Amino acid sequence: MRAAPGEVLHFSEDPNITRFVPHVAATARQPEAYVWAVDAARSPDYWFPRQCPRAMAWVTPSSTVDDRSWLMGTRVHAVEYRALEAMRTVRLFAYRFCASDFEPFEDNAHVATRTVHPLGPPSPVGDLFELHEQAGIELRVLPTLWPFWDVVTASTLGFSGIRLRNASPRLIP
Repeated sequence: MRAAPGEVLHFSEDPNITRFVPHVAATARQPEAYVWAVDAARSPDYWFPRQCPRAMAWVTPSSTVDDRSWLMGTRVHAVEYRALEAMRTVRLFAYRFCASDFEPFEDNAHVATRTVHPLGPPSPVGDLFELHEQAGIELRVLPTLWPFWDVVTASTLGFSGIRLRNASPRLIP
């Protein structure tokens, strides 16, 4: 489930949204009101239940041989064990939008500053594990995300973390 050329996607557990109104998210780092969407490259970042903490890493042209070896693939997503049941049972939907209604925003995110309407009804995303497998994305299941996160953020890999505030607390030795 990725955005088609000329489209961006918004993922939601709510299949009944008919219009998307810009708002300032509770976790926003900027004061502007937006409707958020993602392109094909970043769609896999959202193949998770909304509140699920996840850490992601991928190879970039500047990734070192050692970092590539540590990753053992080209892209890895990590979740905690406690997220597995939600990943098995969530009903996730993708809303399609015309990309021209959005502006690029940082790392392949896209934002609209006015109310936008989906191109049609949302599509069920389906089995999240199957999506990862079909895309060749390794899904690591860990007791806690923090050791993985610490390694990738100190590496030459590309990385992203979403909903990390919902992750298990860091264990301090």
